[in-house]
Amino acid sequence: MTAVVARPLQGPRRTAGQRHQLVATAHMRLMMLMVLFAAAVLLVIGRLAMLAIVSGPADAAARTATLAARGDIVDRNGAPLARTIDAWTIAIHPGKLIGDPMDIAARLAALMPDGGNQAHYYALLTSHANFVYLQRRASPALVEQVNAIGEPGIVFDRETQRLYPQSAMAAHALGFLSTDGHGMSGMERVLDARLLDPANAGKPIALSIDTRVQAAMESELGHAAATFQTRSAAGVVLDVHTGEVIAMASLPIFNPNRVGMAGSEQLRNTVTQSVYELGSTFKPITMAAAIDGGVVTSMARRFDATAPLRVGSYTIHDERGDPKRWLNIPETLIYSSNVATARIADEVGPQRMQAMFRKLGFDTKPDIELREKGHPLWPKYWARTTVMTTAYGHGIAVTPLHLASAYAALVNGGIWRPATLLKVPAGQAPQGRRVISEATSARMRQLLRLIVLRGTGRKGDAPGYRVGGKTGTAEAAVAGGYDHHRNVATFAAAFPMDAPRYVVLAMLDSPIGTKETFGWKTAAWNAAPVVGRTVSRIGAILGVIPDTRRDVDVSDITPLLWQAPGEKQVDGR
Repeated sequence: MTAVVARPLQGPRRTAGQRHQLVATAHMRLMMLMVLFAAAVLLVIGRLAMLAIVSGPADAAARTATLAARGDIVDRNGAPLARTIDAWTIAIHPGKLIGDPMDIAARLAALMPDGGNQAHYYALLTSHANFVYLQRRASPALVEQVNAIGEPGIVFDRETQRLYPQSAMAAHALGFLSTDGHGMSGMERVLDARLLDPANAGKPIALSIDTRVQAAMESELGHAAATFQTRSAAGVVLDVHTGEVIAMASLPIFNPNRVGMAGSEQLRNTVTQSVYELGSTFKPITMAAAIDGGVVTSMARRFDATAPLRVGSYTIHDERGDPKRWLNIPETLIYSSNVATARIADEVGPQRMQAMFRKLGFDTKPDIELREKGHPLWPKYWARTTVMTTAYGHGIAVTPLHLASAYAALVNGGIWRPATLLKVPAGQAPQGRRVISEATSARMRQLLRLIVLRGTGRKGDAPGYRVGGKTGTAEAAVAGGYDHHRNVATFAAAFPMDAPRYVVLAMLDSPIGTKETFGWKTAAWNAAPVVGRTVSRIGAILGVIPDTRRDVDVSDITPLLWQAPGEKQVDGR
C-alpha cells in the first residue's frame, strides 16, 4: 500500500509590510466603529437633555409662577377649600417616542387606569401633538413606576398645582382654573385679581360657605336625586340677615381637580344659572303683596274656590280632591289653592304684582358675585291671566337663588339683601331694601309655619327647629309649552320661624314617583323631606338649639282653620 503523506497547502507568503498594513486597516475600522458608537451615545444623551429642558408647554414656567403666587381660599371657619401645592406631573412628547407605542400604552393603562384604557393611551402616544399631560398631582410612587418603563419620551417635572382638598364639595361655588393658572369660573374667577395680588400674600380669602353645612346639604340632596332619578337638583342655605350663602349645592356635580372630565351639564350651576317656573312657592309672595298692599286686611276674608276659574279662554283649577269651597287666607296657603290665589292676585293687579317681583329682583339676574348667572324669563305682556298665573308660579321663571333671597325677605322683617359667597364681617351686612313691612313679615312667619304644621309642608318639618315653608310643584316648561310627564319640585323654607336665621331650599328637576311616595312626585313627598333632614343635621352646627317648647304664636289664626267632614288629607303641590 502506498502511504499518503499530508503536505501543507502552499499559498503566497505575505511580507512584513503587508501584515502591518492589515493591522492598520483593522485599527482604522475599529476606530470608525467606536466613533459611530460614541456619536449614537451623544445623540441619545442630547435627546434626553432636550426632553429634560423641554418638559412642558411653552407657558409652563409662566403658569407655575402664576400659581405659586395664588392665594388660598378657605371656608368661613378657616377650613381649606382651594390651595396651591407642589406636585409631580407626568407627560409625553408623542413625536419623540423610541419604544413600541402599543406596549407603552398597555403599561400606562395598567399603572394609571383612571386616566383611560390601553386604546386611550395609544391614541395619545400616536397623536400629532407636541406635548400631552398624562397625569397631574401624581404621587412619587407613581412617578417612579412610570419612570421604570424607560421611555425617554415620557417626562416628569415638579409643577405648582391648584388643589381642591374637599374634592367635589362646593365645586360650583369655587370654580376652577384655566391652563394658564387664572380663574375660569366660580369664586376662583371672581377673586382672580385678589388671589394673585402680592399685597395679599399669605392671607387666605374666606368664603361664606360652611363645609359642615355644605356636606350635609350635598349629602341629602344627592340621596334624593339618586332616589328620584332627577335630571338635576339644587340646594341653598342662606343667612336671612346678611345674605351669606352658607351652602350652595348643584347637581350633577364635578370635581375641580379633574375638570377636564366634566361635561357642560356638570359645569352648570343649577342654583344661579338655571331658571324654572317654581310653582306654588310663589303663593306666599303673592299673599305678602296682598297683605302689604291692603288688599287683604283680615285673615278671615274668604275667596271663592268652589269651582275652576275661567278667564277668557284660560281655565285655572285646583287639584282633584281639594276642598271646593270658599277659603280664607290661611286655608288658601295650607291647601295651596290656585283658584283662590288667582282671585287674590286679580285684586292686587298688574302694577303691584310687578312691583313686588321687581323689588325681589325677579326681573334681573341673581344678585351674587358669580359670573355664571341666568336671566329670568319675565312676561312680555302682563294680561289679566298673566297676573293670576304668575301668582302661583307659572308664566315667570327664576333661579333657585332668586327664590331663596325672596324668602329671606319674607321672614327677616321685610328686607331684601343681595346674596354673597364672601364671609361678611360682624356688623357689616348690607343695608338692603325694604320689600314688605315688619308687620307683614310677622304675618308671613305665622302662615309659613302653619303650612308646615297643617298643610303641604309637613314632611319638611324638623322637630324642635320650628320650620316654616311652602312646597311648589310645576310642570317642566319646554319649548312651545309644558311637558306633562315632568315636573319641578321645590320646597323653600326658613328656621326657626319664631326668630328666623336661615333659609333652606331644595329643588328637584323631573323626579319620578316611587313606591315609598305611593307614586307621588310632588314637592311634599320629595323636596320637603330633603329640607327637613338637612335642617335636623345643620341646626345645632349653626347654633340653633332644638326646643320643642317654643314655637311661632299662631293662636290668632288657627281658629280660622276648618276641615269639612270627609275632606281629604293635604298632599300638596
